Amino acid sequence: MSDDGAVVPGFGARREAREDALAVLYEAEISGDGAAEALARREAQPSLYARELALGVDADRAGIDDLLGRSLLDWRVQRLAVIDRVVARMAVWELLNRPDVPTGVVLSEAVALATQYSSAEAPRFLNGVLRAVADQARDH
Repeated sequence: MSDDGAVVPGFGARREAREDALAVLYEAEISGDGAAEALARREAQPSLYARELALGVDADRAGIDDLLGRSLLDWRVQRLAVIDRVVARMAVWELLNRPDVPTGVVLSEAVALATQYSSAEAPRFLNGVLRAVADQARDH
C-alpha cells in the first residue's frame, strides 16, 4: 500500500512482509541484538511471514553466510553493506526453506528490495550472487 492507503500494483502481503523483515533484521544487525529482541521492541508486530523470515534468518545465519560466502568471489559476507547483507540473507533463507516460493520470485523480490533501499550497483550484484546460490540450493 502507498502512504495514502491506495493499493500499489505488484505490492502484496509477502512484499510487505519482506520489507518488515528487512527492517527487523537491519535493526538487529545494527544494534547487535537478535531478531527476537528487535521484534520485541516494535510497537506493532509484523505479519507471521515477516516474523518467520526474520527469526529464520537469525537462527540460520551461520549456514546462510557459509552458503552465501561460497558465491561471493574474493569477498566476505561481512564486507557487504549492511542492507545488502540483510537482503541477501533473507533471499538465501527463502531459497533454502520456502520451496513454495519460486526461485524467480525470491530473486526478483531481493532485487526489488535492493533497488529500493540500496545503491545503484546492488541489484545487479545481488542478482548474480543469489542466482549462484539458487543453483546450489535448489534443483533446477
